[in-house]
Amino acid sequence: MRSEFLPFSTPTIDEAEINEVVDCLRSGWITTGPKVKRFEEAFAAYVGAPFAVPLSSATAGLHLALLALKIGEGDEIITTPMTFASTVSMIVLCGGRPVFVDIESGTLNIDATKIREKITPRTRAIIPVHFAGQSCDMDPIFSLATEFGLTVIEDAAHAAGSEYKGQRIGSLDSISIFSFHPNKNITTGEGGMVCTRDETLAEEVSLLKFHGMNREAWKRFAASGTPNYDIVLPGFKYNMMDIQAALGIHQLPKLDDFITKRTEIAEFYSHALADIPELALPVCAPFAQRHAWHLYTPLVKVEKLTIDRDQFMTALKQENIGTGLHYKAVHHHAWYRENLPQPEGSLPNADYASDRILSLPLFPKMTLDDANDVVEALKTVITRCRR
Repeated sequence: MRSEFLPFSTPTIDEAEINEVVDCLRSGWITTGPKVKRFEEAFAAYVGAPFAVPLSSATAGLHLALLALKIGEGDEIITTPMTFASTVSMIVLCGGRPVFVDIESGTLNIDATKIREKITPRTRAIIPVHFAGQSCDMDPIFSLATEFGLTVIEDAAHAAGSEYKGQRIGSLDSISIFSFHPNKNITTGEGGMVCTRDETLAEEVSLLKFHGMNREAWKRFAASGTPNYDIVLPGFKYNMMDIQAALGIHQLPKLDDFITKRTEIAEFYSHALADIPELALPVCAPFAQRHAWHLYTPLVKVEKLTIDRDQFMTALKQENIGTGLHYKAVHHHAWYRENLPQPEGSLPNADYASDRILSLPLFPKMTLDDANDVVEALKTVITRCRR
């Protein structure tokens, strides 16, 4: 057993990020200011998006994108149940109705072949989630969107640096929403980004993010600015701060190296765990892509063990191995069970994964020795609890 606890994830923060934050604090620009603009422009260039709007979180991005599309009462939004609840909660809070499509059993991404049967005259948009950093199969999704006049909103919270058939996620003809939470592939502490080719939508999201103010607030206090402003619509307080962007400015140039390291650890896991029948390992889709490996999520076949998934995670913790739970399917949470109940057996792949999934440690500072400790701990727990 390891002598020290190995966490599920930890951010990679170096002196460059620390120094940039210190510079921010000394500059007087603590909230939204020039560093946010630098990060916005750098991220847009990285993903290939004409327009990018930095925000306080990806959840804020989902909320504002739906509001900008005028999603309201009775509108249906097709999405996956295998995601963090905020994907679905924002639909509900805008007055819309989430419509779940089951996932593929291997990739855990939305099954694009099952979307058509859920489209009705009330359907307004499709929200695919690029689970764990692996792109959904976007061509059939875009084809359906074109056929039925729907908007595609990519929940790209896991997918900074991911690619689909040679194109970066964020550059496609959609609205893409990224997260910079501390366990993501790059971090700004908390934060998010909406990327789009639609200038009108980007302008509306920009207005909504800061009180509906018709100019960038920080410029009002610059030497060339004027304190006057106007409110052109009711808005929120979802802006990113310079303190956050100071991290992102230096995280972004490291993203490709981070993904290379994550891929090395993920491939080690896949090779070392391949012959363990009590685990179902993540599957890569057959189309050309770049997997960002935000998460490594095997399914524990609890039917072959004497313990359930939660007990399995506790047993790993006792071996000094941290894990995460990404995710309990949304329709299994109490509010959704009561308010959006699903027909029994209608989402079999999501149901199966929800009770068995866990996330293994995966972050750039890990070594292969760390990864080997995870593998040995898994083998120890499985041997002890095998039926």
